[in-house]
Amino acid sequence: MLPAAHRMRRPADFEQAVRRGARGGRDTVVVHLTQRTDPGPGPVVGFVVSKGVGNAVTRNLVKRRLRALVHVRLSGVPSSASLVVRALPASATASYSSLEQDLDGALATAQRRLARSAS
Repeated sequence: MLPAAHRMRRPADFEQAVRRGARGGRDTVVVHLTQRTDPGPGPVVGFVVSKGVGNAVTRNLVKRRLRALVHVRLSGVPSSASLVVRALPASATASYSSLEQDLDGALATAQRRLARSAS
């Protein structure tokens, strides 16, 4: 579970990260990463798992898996970052290890693009 200080809650924060952030995508997830204007104690993370992924049980399973994967990777995310992880329908049938690989790849792509746009 993510600590409360690292959870994204406001819809405006989600919107800013998705619309203005650097994006990295894979088969099961899309990651949006942006720098916050008001940096806090660390990165904030939000998850988007739509009904297209499956029923409530499936969506919650996918969300729990993604939350656990992101929790381990928080130290690698810049402390002033906003991160939105959007699950795609393929994430419902993906294994934990494949979700992990897709998340790592998408996060690396988004971080590269963010660094490129900042310079």
